[in-house]
Amino acid sequence: MNYQLKINGQIMQADVAQDTPLLWVLRDTLKLKGTKFGCGVAQCGACTVHLDGKPVRSCVTPISAVAGREITTIEGIAATDIGQRVQQAWKILDVPQCGYCQAGQMMSAVSLLKQFPQPTAMQIAQGMKGNLCRCATYHRIQQAIQHAAATPTREKS
Repeated sequence: MNYQLKINGQIMQADVAQDTPLLWVLRDTLKLKGTKFGCGVAQCGACTVHLDGKPVRSCVTPISAVAGREITTIEGIAATDIGQRVQQAWKILDVPQCGYCQAGQMMSAVSLLKQFPQPTAMQIAQGMKGNLCRCATYHRIQQAIQHAAATPTREKS
């Protein structure tokens, strides 16, 4: 089937079977390689994207469930102030070690900061619990989220 998708603010077309996971449409069909395959069973969070602003695991989300909805990937988060602050905090605090899980970590962090602009340590732990990091950079991830929360928002021009 041919699906019209709105990804990172752009309309894109994908001619795939209705049960194709969104992850593979993004990576293989649309060549958006930032979203990673981790476990394939929605347990690690590496494949996290936003669907209508909410984090979802793209490895288990069929393309038929996303048509007509707003999809944001790691390539698109810099379009928002929160996304820019998260990306900058990740750089400043040198969060990634191997970096493989970090796209999913950042997608969850952006969602967390939208819900809790000044999150407590407990809210961060709760909001990020579905994202695993094999390198165990959890302390730096928490620091980066706190840094992004403390960074002043940018004025819109």
